[in-house]
Amino acid sequence: MKILCLHVDYIRFKPLKKALRSAGPLSEKEKSEKVSKECLVVFTAVEKKDENIDAIVEKLSEDVKEIAGQVNVKKVVLYPYAHLSSDLASPELAEKVLNKAEEVLKKEFEVVRAPFGYYKEFEMKVKGHPLSELSREIKVEGGEERYDPKQLLREISKTKLDKSKLKENDHRIIGQQMDLYSFSEVAPGMVFWHDNGLIIRNELIRFWREVHRKAGYQEILTPQILDKRLWQISGHWEKYKENIFLTTYEKRTFAVKPMNCPGGILVYKSRPRSYKELPLRVGEIGIVHRQELSGVLGGLFRVIQFTQDDAHIYCTEEQLEQEILAIMDLVKLFYSKVFSFPYHVELSTRPEKRIGSEKLWDKAEEILERVLKSQGMKYKVNEGEGAFYGPKIDFHIKDSLGRDWQCATIQLDFSMPERFEMEYIDKDNKRKRPVMLHRVIYGSLERFIGILIEHTRGRLPTWLAPKQVRVLSFTDRNIAHAKKVVEILKEKVPGLRIDSDFSSTTVPSKVKEAELMRIPYIIVIGDREEKDNTLAVRVKGSKDIQTFKIDEFAKMLDEEIKNRK
Repeated sequence: MKILCLHVDYIRFKPLKKALRSAGPLSEKEKSEKVSKECLVVFTAVEKKDENIDAIVEKLSEDVKEIAGQVNVKKVVLYPYAHLSSDLASPELAEKVLNKAEEVLKKEFEVVRAPFGYYKEFEMKVKGHPLSELSREIKVEGGEERYDPKQLLREISKTKLDKSKLKENDHRIIGQQMDLYSFSEVAPGMVFWHDNGLIIRNELIRFWREVHRKAGYQEILTPQILDKRLWQISGHWEKYKENIFLTTYEKRTFAVKPMNCPGGILVYKSRPRSYKELPLRVGEIGIVHRQELSGVLGGLFRVIQFTQDDAHIYCTEEQLEQEILAIMDLVKLFYSKVFSFPYHVELSTRPEKRIGSEKLWDKAEEILERVLKSQGMKYKVNEGEGAFYGPKIDFHIKDSLGRDWQCATIQLDFSMPERFEMEYIDKDNKRKRPVMLHRVIYGSLERFIGILIEHTRGRLPTWLAPKQVRVLSFTDRNIAHAKKVVEILKEKVPGLRIDSDFSSTTVPSKVKEAELMRIPYIIVIGDREEKDNTLAVRVKGSKDIQTFKIDEFAKMLDEEIKNRK
């Protein structure tokens, strides 16, 4: 079972018509509009594995009591909501579970039940405190669904993209056309990278590494699974425990990391540090996992497993401003100079639920604001939207479709160095606390790729394109010369991603296939090109054909790729 609990000022709903034929008739009272105020709305999706009705309802009741107690409400709205799961129980089982849940909850609460099996219009106002939106997955022993291999294989084969619900420029459609990635219900919210997609991902990481090495960053890699106690020290446990995947080993509880920072801190603490090492800039291309309800997952934009280009900078207070400015320069390099994204800046201040003293929060917010003002940057202030350990500067890019995306961030943290008792030895041989900056540029690499695919409609810059050049033969008699062209270009442009199509289909068909793959340069070799030793090149989707000498084209291509134009 999956639930989404919302603490609301009010919810108003009214059944309109049947969604299921099996749904029973409603009385006049049930047909009328219902309004509940100051209540906990429990959106509920009953799943196939929830066959142990008594056990699942008992666990649901416990969770609802806990959350209702935290937000201090005595009224519960039980609202069937199938969109939370893609593995729904039969209507018969779902109604039995909901009937039982209503019966049990009525012993403790005033319960309003929304009709099952009906389309409903609803309106609500959700409160804005940290506990007002909580999602949970409810499991009980013996509730595991059993699959036979053939049934599982049949279900896997049904995992297909429903294009009717997507726009033409959706990254999922373009990704399928270009053979970049796929998704499957056996790993919800996780990406299956194909060769072409992995090339894009690896090229972005390669560029990231080149830039960060030049900027004085070290690179580390930390474990995927870490002891629960580490997350309790960092404060992530209290903030994110409902979204953390857990496992046990030798009677100890371990968490699949939802963040990279605690692992990086352990690397810092692995030996004594001197002031001479500061600022210490440490980056990690780290894979993290966060539980999400299946109903909110969406391609590369909302995932469970994703890759963060995290970096943490450990420095003195005197070094802070210079380090923040250096990060801002990196953001400008990536967004403006390389990817041509316009962006704006927002400053997010202390949230209601936070760690650290007010004095440290005052200092951290003042430093970030001072840096922004010193650069004459326009910025919006988001009151209460900072990280739980410190305020932050967020960078929002705008894509070609006019959408804003928050990607890069700089977070100033005085609290975790205190919690983890981080130290360095200063020039007077005294122990001091470093200050910590958390920052990303891409943010989620998966989401950034999704944004980039839709922003460019798949026509990526040549250095990022999975296939950069395709050579086509006009007729069978041109194949031998076309093969020579392929070898010459490979030799003159090291690392060039080039392929060919010498099939017997027509040239327009070959061009259409190459265009579907968004290959930047499509070369057609015919009798004239073979005779003149030239190339007829279709450039980046243009219908106009340009003629190049082989050496001229190779030089242009090599320069474009090397300089990441």
